[in-house]
Amino acid sequence: MNLLFIGDVVGSPGRDMVKDYLPKLKEKYRPHITIINGENAAGGKGITEKIYRQFLEQGAQAVTLGNHAWDNREIFEFINEAKYLVRPANFPQNNPGQGMIFLKLNQLEVAIINLQGRTFMNPIDDPFRKADELVEAARKRTPFIFVDFHAEVTSEKQALGWYLDGKVSAVVGTHTHVQTADHRILPGGTAFMTDVGMTGPYDGILGVEKEAVLKRFLTNLPSRFEVTEGGRNQLSAVNIELDQKTGQAKKIEPILINDDHPFYS
Repeated sequence: MNLLFIGDVVGSPGRDMVKDYLPKLKEKYRPHITIINGENAAGGKGITEKIYRQFLEQGAQAVTLGNHAWDNREIFEFINEAKYLVRPANFPQNNPGQGMIFLKLNQLEVAIINLQGRTFMNPIDDPFRKADELVEAARKRTPFIFVDFHAEVTSEKQALGWYLDGKVSAVVGTHTHVQTADHRILPGGTAFMTDVGMTGPYDGILGVEKEAVLKRFLTNLPSRFEVTEGGRNQLSAVNIELDQKTGQAKKIEPILINDDHPFYS
């Protein structure tokens, strides 16, 4: 079983890359399940119902979110009806939406879990304890469990990977927008990668215009961050191969497409 996961889609440049390259990626990797992190898909912050549905129409089976989940207020109008949209499960209990979903694949099920870190981020519930709760429930139904951990700090992401090793199929990180080179399969059979990276502008800084970020660093004055438009773009993703009986990972392969790393089918 192959899982394809596309990292943080940023604004229209990221959406364009998904539209252009997802068919090619599907042809090359033949994923059974495709997941997209869409928390930055609407102008760099949040997601709209139109964008969510576009991702599904383009071939995604699930869309995960993160700390920008509530930045576009339109989400409150549709999230409770969006059965393939997954926001961090450790948001406070009364938040709308869902933190885990199950996808049917012939006679099998795949659990998709979204969690958010706490270090240098808004104070929310403990992702480790929430993971315990959700993984216990998921394993009663399936050994195929995928975790998108949206977190700032490398150590927190690695810690959750080791904490869940042997209990889930994969733990991959999102949020920091730079693909890491530490993809591996942990001893218990869990695929891990600290950060899958960003899908969006290639020549910005983390997807936003360089000038505003440089101004912030040079002057310490507030700057308005806008998604870089009209330049070169990139796509960051990961393909994970799972054992069809045990749910353990057999292979993890990062994917990076940009002008310096052309796509080869």
